Amino acid sequence: MSSPSYARNLRDAAFVAAIALPAAAATAYTPSLNIGQTVDQNLEAMEFEIAVPALPALVENKTVTISVQDSADNSSFAAIDPAISTVITGGSGNGAAAKTVRFRLPSTARKYVRLKIDVLTAGGDNTGVSATLSALF
Repeated sequence: MSSPSYARNLRDAAFVAAIALPAAAATAYTPSLNIGQTVDQNLEAMEFEIAVPALPALVENKTVTISVQDSADNSSFAAIDPAISTVITGGSGNGAAAKTVRFRLPSTARKYVRLKIDVLTAGGDNTGVSATLSALF
């Protein structure tokens, strides 16, 4: 008996959002993804991925915090409940390795999702690096 084949690595350009990291002591938001139809039809068959390349300029012990937000109207966003977030911390002598996180949305997720990205004060100039939110089918 063969094991089942999963296709959760397929990306559709309509379900990818990216943005450059903000300057230190600032916040940036990815464009939102309209997942309304997808969520309603097949939330369990879908994963999301946050991908951030290496951050060579992230200052030692400073952080980049990435959290997932949702909205019903693509205007008023809030942290998704239960919270989904990840933190990247600058290592000894500065810099941080690339990070990829996969997750599923809760059944209560609203129609639009985006990332909120916060860089700590004095975190260095990481504006040349982009974070990406992708839906995987």
